[in-house]
Amino acid sequence: MIGQLRSVVVDCPDPQGLAAFWAEVLGGAVTEEEPDWVVVTDPSGRRLAFQLSPEHRPPRFPDAHASQQIHLDVVVEDVDVAEREVLRLGGTRVTDAEGEDHFRVFRDPAGHPFCLVWGIDA
Repeated sequence: MIGQLRSVVVDCPDPQGLAAFWAEVLGGAVTEEEPDWVVVTDPSGRRLAFQLSPEHRPPRFPDAHASQQIHLDVVVEDVDVAEREVLRLGGTRVTDAEGEDHFRVFRDPAGHPFCLVWGIDA
């Protein structure tokens, strides 16, 4: 082993706003906050960091000719309840994604795609 993963870092135009969104989605808390850098730590100790990128351009997912850059899978018990909460927090549903037998695709407020996943092992 070379090392251990410390954080997943996401570029965005508003680190504080995006951290607040993900803290609510993951049940975590903001554990570090600077003007250009905010960290959310979930109840298991996993870190998701948000870094200021003023020129950030969101992925064009599901455009087959563009990259989604990165996406997170969030395991949920009740996808309908989770979807309502994600939408309330400012996420948006991607209605033209394929599949969705065990997942639904959303975008966070900065446009990064993520999935609510159910019916599989965590």
